[in-house]
Amino acid sequence: MSAPTQHRNRLADETSPYLLQHQHNPVDWWPWGPQALAEAKRTGKPILLSVGYAACHWCHVMAHESFEDAGVAAVMNELFVNIKVDREERPDIDQIYMSALHLIGEHGGWPLTMFLTPAGEPVWGGTYFPKTARYGRPGFTDVLREVARLFREEPDRIDQSRRSLIERLSERARPQGRVVIGRAELDGIARRFASLIDRTDGGIQGAPKFPQCSVLELLWRAGTRTGDANFFDLVELTLDRICQGGIYDHLGGGFSRYSVDAQWLVPHFEKMLYDNAQLLELLALAFARSGNPLFRTRAQQTVGWLAREMTTEQGAFCASLDADSEGEEGKFYVWSYDEILRLLGVEDGAFFAETYGATPDGNF
Repeated sequence: MSAPTQHRNRLADETSPYLLQHQHNPVDWWPWGPQALAEAKRTGKPILLSVGYAACHWCHVMAHESFEDAGVAAVMNELFVNIKVDREERPDIDQIYMSALHLIGEHGGWPLTMFLTPAGEPVWGGTYFPKTARYGRPGFTDVLREVARLFREEPDRIDQSRRSLIERLSERARPQGRVVIGRAELDGIARRFASLIDRTDGGIQGAPKFPQCSVLELLWRAGTRTGDANFFDLVELTLDRICQGGIYDHLGGGFSRYSVDAQWLVPHFEKMLYDNAQLLELLALAFARSGNPLFRTRAQQTVGWLAREMTTEQGAFCASLDADSEGEEGKFYVWSYDEILRLLGVEDGAFFAETYGATPDGNF
């Protein structure tokens, strides 16, 4: 009789909360590092790189469906050296392979799932793959077997993809000549972003909608440089809409990461420390210029939430609040019409529901 296969998951000694979430997976996970790359070179196996973060909903979904499944894990362990990366701990690693995914022509997002040569060079990838084929996506085990087959049987195709990606990444990293970004270029970029702002609801047009704090700061700085009030107006429009929309937690304070629609109504429920920090700066700038009390109120409420829910007993800040509660996305934040009436009373509850667009059938 053969001995049972011994799994070697190496994440238990890591400090990242995200990596520790995966320490009991039956996957033989390696953290990113020279040992993992050496193992890939020693075995000749391609690398499966999985990048995510602790509050990411679809990262949890893929973990529950695939990484916690013994059958899927067996295929991963047989065919690949498997490496887990926390994008908030190693944004440098995430940036490289997310850029490679964009060059392939895929939309970015997390979990980032990339297939690499044993030397760590990107070949192909995607984001979330379901355990079995659905949502128009192939099943994860089918993807694993086909990629492994290509590495084994069609190395020329793999090498062609590798060389193409490496060349294009190199061009981005080492542009010819000296690139100078001056005031004219910055103002031109700001005007381009200004043309993309939704003039009704603020933010970059379309859905899903992120606050895009770096873009808003770019516009604000352009307004300061040029004196063009249009830049300020677009930022204040966006802040006004998100302060009144569902992306803001009107009971607890703080902003969710993004809205799945174009009107800021339905949030993706994780809350990130750095998103809220950037929004606080913008709210302070906008209040100082406009005197709009809404901006001051939202800033005060968000600081209250940070102090109440996002600090540890030792005084450190927490990085994020999970999108999932008791295994369900957004459960902590969602209220039914009947709950509102029961908690506030019929008269006050009806007024509240009308104000916030709550109905017996829900508003999303």
